[in-house]
Amino acid sequence: QVQLVESGGGLVQAGGSLRLSCAASGSIFSIDSMGWYRQAPGKQRELVATITSGGSTTYADSVKGRFTISRDNAKNTVYLDMNSLKPEDTAVYYCKVVLRSTWYVRLTEYWGQGTQVTVSS
Repeated sequence: QVQLVESGGGLVQAGGSLRLSCAASGSIFSIDSMGWYRQAPGKQRELVATITSGGSTTYADSVKGRFTISRDNAKNTVYLDMNSLKPEDTAVYYCKVVLRSTWYVRLTEYWGQGTQVTVSS
């Protein structure tokens, strides 16, 4: 079994910063991509940022230049540094990790439980 534990959400004023963390543990052979998604009330879940095992990153246009995704492979952890936060960034943020639990199985994706980020104006 694999567990993902997210932390770092909270309430912040517009212009402020937060750092989200997502640590994977359990039966892990190798981790492929890691990423962050978010879902605002009444909206579909959307991609925020992803990072590959090689360190290549992608970002949603709405967060480019403000958010930075990174990973610590030794800790099986992915981070999302969020700066210059805006009220429209308010959402539940979910991490997604794609990994193999053993060398002979296919890649499987796992989702975190979600952490609330609220940005007040």
